[in-house]
Amino acid sequence: MNDMQDVFYEVFLSSQCIFAKGKTRLERANVVKEELNDQDTRFLAVYVEAKNSCLVLLSEKEDKMGTMAIAVPKANEYLGTASSSVLVGNKNIISARMFAEYIATKKGKIAMVSVYLEKFDEMQAQKFFMKLIEKVMQNQSKKEPTTT
Repeated sequence: MNDMQDVFYEVFLSSQCIFAKGKTRLERANVVKEELNDQDTRFLAVYVEAKNSCLVLLSEKEDKMGTMAIAVPKANEYLGTASSSVLVGNKNIISARMFAEYIATKKGKIAMVSVYLEKFDEMQAQKFFMKLIEKVMQNQSKKEPTTT
């Protein structure tokens, strides 16, 4: 009998676990979605938190990928904020880096942030995105629903 037939995996898209027959339980990432309506515009956030990292998609109107930045927190013995770099994109780079550094510093984890804007100016949208970031980082009760 093939060894692959003896392995059973149960996979969910939220804060659930993977079970492998005869193996220990592996924790899954938390997924939180939030939105804010202001000035007749929807501002959206999708927040994914894993054991060592966070991924945040910030967008206007609908969930879309935008300029992507990554930040790595400083080690405990060093002072200062996280160091960051833009991975892809050339719009909204200030916001992408700023939010990535903020999340990496606050969570002590690697942070990747995507910022997508259509009509709003980057500086105008920052206050809405900051509210969303605070909401999703604190709001673990509205995790992505799963089916069993």
